[in-house]
Amino acid sequence: MGEFDLIRRFFTRPAAAPGVALGVGDDCALLQPTPGMQWAISSDMLVEGRHFFAGTDPRRLGHKALAVNLSDLAACGARPRGFTLALALPEANEAWLQAFAQGLLQLADAHDCPLVGGDTTRGPLNLCVTVFGEVPTGQALLRSGARAGDDLYVSGHLGDARLALEALLGRLRLPQALLQGAQQRLEQPTPRVALGLALRGIASSAIDVSDGLLGDLGHVLRASGTGATVDASIAITLIAVCADSESAKCQFDLDFLRQSALAGGDDYELLFTAPAALRSAVAQAAQACGTAVTRIGRIEAEPGLRLVDAQGQALDAQRYASFDHFG
Repeated sequence: MGEFDLIRRFFTRPAAAPGVALGVGDDCALLQPTPGMQWAISSDMLVEGRHFFAGTDPRRLGHKALAVNLSDLAACGARPRGFTLALALPEANEAWLQAFAQGLLQLADAHDCPLVGGDTTRGPLNLCVTVFGEVPTGQALLRSGARAGDDLYVSGHLGDARLALEALLGRLRLPQALLQGAQQRLEQPTPRVALGLALRGIASSAIDVSDGLLGDLGHVLRASGTGATVDASIAITLIAVCADSESAKCQFDLDFLRQSALAGGDDYELLFTAPAALRSAVAQAAQACGTAVTRIGRIEAEPGLRLVDAQGQALDAQRYASFDHFG
């Protein structure tokens, strides 16, 4: 099977999608922007051995390759419009490609986000997606909008992906049922697109949690010129696999739970801020899109990040450093 046969069989589909004038098959795709909208564009790369294990279920891998990009659109409050895929493969394995394309395109269909182009080559397994979205001019959620007095929220759960990673590396033992749930969160995250759209006009800033809660919060604080206090005890309760079983909680050291919730990474939840006066609007937006959100702290004028326990005692935030590829 040659390169162009591969593209035609697994990745070429009818281009009948809003805003797509020309999709896969030419030198460039042609996208038609909606009047009054700005493009929101993001790229993410997944490299075997760095971002995922060799032998990862290709269906889940296809899902995640797009999900991590959709998560960036969600953080900006942008609606997906299309994406490109650059794919390096060690070989053209038809069964692997069929499953990968299924996971990729099922998620694309769920978000009306067609594949419009890309590239393929032979090489170590490497996936790079660039996603295109639209947001009304001037309404994008940015990292720079947090203001003193704002509430600090996070969607969904934190830390499951970190627990799965530790278990798959053989550094942690999890009951099989808990491992399966945590591994699904690691390999098949849910992009919070609906929540991002619902928060336009409500949230003052947003970012997706990809490298760890505290590290990603640090990006917001620097961009906004603010500080924050985070309640670590609330963050710990957001670890879903631990919430599933009281006995499971006893297996983990408290500091490890904090590491998982505060610095674990690969959560792909939304971390966002909103004025305290809009708490009911935040709750309504979350309910409307069926995504739980939890208030975990507040934005303050004094620069820096302050971490406290359930009793309000200060913790050393430096102990919970987030992931850095070159750190």
